[in-house]
Amino acid sequence: MEVTNEVMPTSAERINEMLEPGPDGPIFMVNLLKFTERAAHEDGRETDLTGRQAYEIYGRGVSQLLPTYSGKLVFAGDVTFLMLGQVEELWDEIAIAQYPNRGALVAMSSSEEWQALAVHRSAGLAGQLNIETVALGR
Repeated sequence: MEVTNEVMPTSAERINEMLEPGPDGPIFMVNLLKFTERAAHEDGRETDLTGRQAYEIYGRGVSQLLPTYSGKLVFAGDVTFLMLGQVEELWDEIAIAQYPNRGALVAMSSSEEWQALAVHRSAGLAGQLNIETVALGR
């Protein structure tokens, strides 16, 4: 299994798939996050922030934005140990957010408010995996 961390979708096909309706009912977005050692904003601004600190600015803002789209943060925590399996390098943090549907996630991430916060997201991330899930037996 090959794993590639990304900060943004890199293919038109993936973007088009994200715009499809998706499963009925709530989705849970599992975010596997890998931070840069130092934050690097795309506009070249000077900063003393670590990647994690830059991402925390984004995370605080998004947690306030989520309810506007009927979403909520379900869980966030540091990765501390790999119990089973093998990867070259562990992710640093896992976050799980709930949305009423995929459309709400797309609407939020297309909003001006999210775009303003996202500069800190990209400044702090080396890459991530976003995995859409649905609850069993719903």
